[in-house]
Amino acid sequence: MELLALPLQEQVRAVKREFRLMMNGITSQSMREKGLTYRTNFGVELPRLKAFSEELPHTAELATALWKEQVRECRLLAPMLMPAKDFEADMADLWVEQMNFPEEAECVVMHLFQHLPYASQKAFEWIAREEVMPQLCGWHLFGRLFGKGATLSPRDAEEWRDQMTAALASEHFSVKQAAYRALLKYMDLGVEEERFGETLLNP
Repeated sequence: MELLALPLQEQVRAVKREFRLMMNGITSQSMREKGLTYRTNFGVELPRLKAFSEELPHTAELATALWKEQVRECRLLAPMLMPAKDFEADMADLWVEQMNFPEEAECVVMHLFQHLPYASQKAFEWIAREEVMPQLCGWHLFGRLFGKGATLSPRDAEEWRDQMTAALASEHFSVKQAAYRALLKYMDLGVEEERFGETLLNP
């Protein structure tokens, strides 16, 4: 799909037209029943969105415009199109503040946040926040970074372990689950990391 020649809002409208062609009414209804109350939800599956993203221009302008839409597929497609080099740290904070659902947090971390040069810094900042969505992003991000072999300095590890202990006792299931997944990735890094995880999981 050749969109770059079109004005930005025409690009957004063209993308939405494609969503209608991919619409899955059953999935959309199921999501609404589970509380995903977007203004519009076409029920398009993530693998189809990812495949669709490969056909689109990867520009900060289109990604930003899609993120501003209260349409599920626009919000999930935006991080797939945003070039990491054009995404400043203050924008990362803004997107986290504007997130509505855990699915958004997972998708943005997977397709954008883990590729940012300041990812570990933001992950530490977010897990220390009280709000649920920053914590979700932070723990998902640590899981991704550990999965790529990232390690922590002794000083950072001490802070991280304190935050992990608190997260596993969180009253928010989504935070607890994201932290648990990050812990499993952390335990794969070495013997000491595995030993720490075991003390938490098998007190």
